Amino acid sequence: MTTTRPPLYRRRPFLAGLLRQLPLLAVLVTVGVGLAMVALEHWRRGLVVIGVALLAAAALRLLLPVRRVGFLAVRSRPVDVVLLAGVGAVVVAVALSISADGAGVPVLPPTTR
Repeated sequence: MTTTRPPLYRRRPFLAGLLRQLPLLAVLVTVGVGLAMVALEHWRRGLVVIGVALLAAAALRLLLPVRRVGFLAVRSRPVDVVLLAGVGAVVVAVALSISADGAGVPVLPPTTR
């Protein structure tokens, strides 16, 4: 006599829902790290981290099945992948194309009174 266990979403719906959102959580944590780097004045590295996180989100959306991708699935798969990869590539390209010498912003000398 063998009994089959019900699927995880029936036994523990909260845990199953949380596991389903792990790809989105990984992307959001990575974007948060990138934003923290930008806030700590490492803007170029931070923007590259954010862009790479968006490229990773595109890869996750492309490779994971619908039942595992969670809220990364907003639109159809091709639209999600193209938008995430496109925005990620543009962010990385812009971050790497800005010159390193002060980002083109002139430095004003401190004024003394």
